[in-house]
Amino acid sequence: MTTVIGFIGLGHMGGPMAANLAAAGHRVRGFDLVPEALATATAAGVEATGSAREAAAGADVVITMLPAGRHVLALYQDEGLLAAARPGTLFVDCSTIDVTDARAAHAATTAAGHRALDAPVSGGVVGAEAATLTFMAGGGEAEFHEAEPLLAAMGKRAVHCGGAGAGQAAKICNNMILGISMIAVSEAFVLGESLGLSHQALYDVASTASGQCWALTANCPVPGPVPTSPANRDYRPGFAAPLMAKDLGLAANALRAGGIDAGLGLRAAEMYTAFAEGSGAAQDFSGIVHALRAAAEAPKGTTPA
Repeated sequence: MTTVIGFIGLGHMGGPMAANLAAAGHRVRGFDLVPEALATATAAGVEATGSAREAAAGADVVITMLPAGRHVLALYQDEGLLAAARPGTLFVDCSTIDVTDARAAHAATTAAGHRALDAPVSGGVVGAEAATLTFMAGGGEAEFHEAEPLLAAMGKRAVHCGGAGAGQAAKICNNMILGISMIAVSEAFVLGESLGLSHQALYDVASTASGQCWALTANCPVPGPVPTSPANRDYRPGFAAPLMAKDLGLAANALRAGGIDAGLGLRAAEMYTAFAEGSGAAQDFSGIVHALRAAAEAPKGTTPA
């Protein structure tokens, strides 16, 4: 059955997601502040609208994919998105934002007479284009089941994680595991290099032993062992380092707010922030191996550039 969808945020992630919904036979009315993004989405079957409010008016479901929680809350309330939608509209926010902001967005949505689901994604731009994303959803069971056919058109799996904000909680916990794992795998390769161990030899052992993990076998941080990893494409992003820094920053905020002593999570956030603000700004997050290698090679008492 065709669903009328208002889709706001048609960038590298939102654009392909909206296109996949249109390809599945849904009517998608989209908006983005960047004209080029809107034009690309229009070429892929999305109907262009002149504003976010126009995209939401008359829609059965409104999906947002925005950079941060402040953008979601401003759009919902200050810019009148909630007021523009007809009563009972289902709002699905696929942005990755702070858990507190996600819960505030839920509260604002229900107070305006609508229904809400937070559904951040994992899988990056490649997953958005291939419709293989994983969705982590927070909200009511009924809202999740209503959204499931749309999530299935954009991804391969959707997990209902609990109530309001639970999707965001699952996302930041998962990416904290990933960020820490990538640092550990990268450090192991740098150590192996210093000991005269080839990348392939270390991979052949660790990939079939207790060191096996996704950061090694799918996104290996050195060229060679995994031909499809970004390391073999000059570290062009699958999942960009600034996005990992953002997600780990959200995790760090939650750790501090909860008084949780998680030294590895906080340190990983610091390391990715420094990497993303420096040489890793345009690299895949696996490129952090360069920063670790530079640190290992730097004379003691100095800081690598």
